[in-house]
Amino acid sequence: MNILGKLIIIGGAVDKGSFTETNFDKNATNNLNFFETGILKRIINESKHKENSRIEVITTASVIPKEIGPEYVKAFEYLNAKNIDILTIERREQAAEKSILDRLKAADIVMFTGGDQLRLTSILGGTPFHDILLDKYYNEEFIYAGTSAGAAAASNNMIYQGSSSEALLKGEVKISSGLGLIDGVIIDTHFVQRGRIGRLFQAVVGNPRVLGIGLGEDTGLLITNNNKQMEAIGSGLVILVDGREIKDTNLTKVELGQPISISHLVTHVMSKFDTYNLETHKMHIQSSHYL
Repeated sequence: MNILGKLIIIGGAVDKGSFTETNFDKNATNNLNFFETGILKRIINESKHKENSRIEVITTASVIPKEIGPEYVKAFEYLNAKNIDILTIERREQAAEKSILDRLKAADIVMFTGGDQLRLTSILGGTPFHDILLDKYYNEEFIYAGTSAGAAAASNNMIYQGSSSEALLKGEVKISSGLGLIDGVIIDTHFVQRGRIGRLFQAVVGNPRVLGIGLGEDTGLLITNNNKQMEAIGSGLVILVDGREIKDTNLTKVELGQPISISHLVTHVMSKFDTYNLETHKMHIQSSHYL
């Protein structure tokens, strides 16, 4: 399948810049969080129409959409985006309204905020909005960007629940269906900061064909080339968990709530500009020690 869209998944807490600070100084370099080349800027640069792109911020996953949405609008506007708005969808019936569907059809970029990924998929999954979203991603020069819940929901398989401390006890990690923009991966967010590596280990050992992706905060992946090429973006780390070479596990022998053992689980750590090919399963380190 030839996919024309680009997928940008972010681990949460994306740097929205100093312009969201309460005591913002117009001389931006005086502000603590000033940035010019962060993830939001990369989203704009990757779009077909750059600063003139039509951007819709979708706050469906959040229970505080009136607080979250304006932050993204302010951030994108500071980065010279000319055409941005908040698309509010809080009920399934709204995801079939013509006015909302027309706005999605006109969008060059959708930015799905954080919140609860199960809320996001239960409201949008299987609706006309979801159908148009997939069609645009497959057939247009379109960007799906999602942070936290918006990232976790992008794949076919989606982690929606599971404590970090007990993630390697059988049955503690809950998986459901996501929005289906990319197959063969499962995504977890706030990964380093919330110690979620055990959640990803359990998700992968249950289906070793699926590559686990753990996204740190203010860190993401730009996925292009028919969902084959991934580039790390942002300020932190991406952890990849590859289960294809697992040699042994006790997963099917232990009872629910018992610890899981796994032998020979391969992991990779990516940082900014590193790439990974989902077809060849090869990683390229941009500033390699051996180059």
